[in-house]
Amino acid sequence: MTPKTPNRMLRVNEAGHLVVGGCDVVELAEKHGTPLYLYDEAEIRRRCRDYLSEFGTRFPQVEIAYASKAALTMGIARLMDQEGMALDVASAGELYTALQANFPAERIKMHGNYKSDLELRMALEAKVGRVVCDSLTELEQLDEAARKMGTVAEILIRVRPGIDTHTHELIQTGQVDSKFGVGIFGGEAHEAIELALKCEGLHLRGLHCHIGSQLLETDAFERTVDQMVEFLALVRDDLGFECEDLDIGGGLGIRYTEKDEPPTVADLAEAICPRLLRALKNHDLSVPRLILEPGRSIVGEAGVTLYTIGVIKDIPSLRTYVSVDGGLSDNPRPALYDAVYEAVVANRVEEHAACEWVRVAGKHCETDTLIDDTCIGHCEPGDLLAVFATGAYNYAMASNYNRFTRPAVVLCCDGQDELLVERESLADLISHDRIPKHLAAKEAAEDCKQQG
Repeated sequence: MTPKTPNRMLRVNEAGHLVVGGCDVVELAEKHGTPLYLYDEAEIRRRCRDYLSEFGTRFPQVEIAYASKAALTMGIARLMDQEGMALDVASAGELYTALQANFPAERIKMHGNYKSDLELRMALEAKVGRVVCDSLTELEQLDEAARKMGTVAEILIRVRPGIDTHTHELIQTGQVDSKFGVGIFGGEAHEAIELALKCEGLHLRGLHCHIGSQLLETDAFERTVDQMVEFLALVRDDLGFECEDLDIGGGLGIRYTEKDEPPTVADLAEAICPRLLRALKNHDLSVPRLILEPGRSIVGEAGVTLYTIGVIKDIPSLRTYVSVDGGLSDNPRPALYDAVYEAVVANRVEEHAACEWVRVAGKHCETDTLIDDTCIGHCEPGDLLAVFATGAYNYAMASNYNRFTRPAVVLCCDGQDELLVERESLADLISHDRIPKHLAAKEAAEDCKQQG
């Protein structure tokens, strides 16, 4: 029996309980508590292999770099290494996590629109495979740092191809008006390449672009390929620069609801690879290594968040509120991007259960809505609610708002569950708090009152 959910991989056992990676979620909740992030390991591995296979059979040289901002732990970094993936990191913390997991530095790409001196030094000391430079300022900054360290940084330059996409405005990244990269239009990208070629501390290997996230059509990728190849031909003719690496980023969407119909990885590969090869041939350009950076489409649908249902409040003639023991702190995406999810009552999933329209609310001191309007089976306090497709940007964006503790993260495979991240404790919340000396003593407080 399969629940009414957009996520095709999930199953229900004979007890009517939702199963993730062969694990009964009721047992997982009893063992690890809720809220709880769950990942299906086999599904993550399958999607990695899809990218490597579909692009690898259509293009001569391909590298697939997992965009770790979607979800990163040491265990996930190790899994990506085992699957032969490269890794895209965008902060000191992401780089440190990858290195502590012994991820091969030569397969790491260091991103970020503003890399601190510390982050650039970390990247150079680790000898990461590529630093993706985002501005003229950063090119000069990295060149100086590399020369002082007696090394040469292997770099890509991130360009803005001027492509508008059909996605939420806050996750568009390749349009003309963007904080990321240097613009093709207006000449900034041309200037950046010219500068990089002159810098002794830099070795320019190629170009990078990224046009946006949660893209449900391939046309924007196709337009990006055309734009990038035209630009490659221009800088080859003007500057003699031959591109060794062409990184076109990620952005493939996933199925959050039954209405979503994203392209498959095969669809994306078929849209990009033949078109890119034809365009390169038409401009008499050498064939570079093609790099992609999927994140959401690797882990998004492999993730489920499990909650315990608490208060159920019916407002006559308006709606029913179903409150759960998490919310904004473990999934800020509905508040940030108007993200929409689907859910089921996980401890008694019935294929033909009576459907009740509810609003799923979090327990934060906010108008904290997880799902605005969704149809789930009849529920009662103490039931478990499973929210699907939460593998990307949920744990990664989790916070301690209202001093909530971050949930545990569990990897499920073949009926076995292993912790990726332990649940935070209340003691963890205050572990970095400090009370200033003048507030610590009772006498100081009394003196302050008298002086006031």
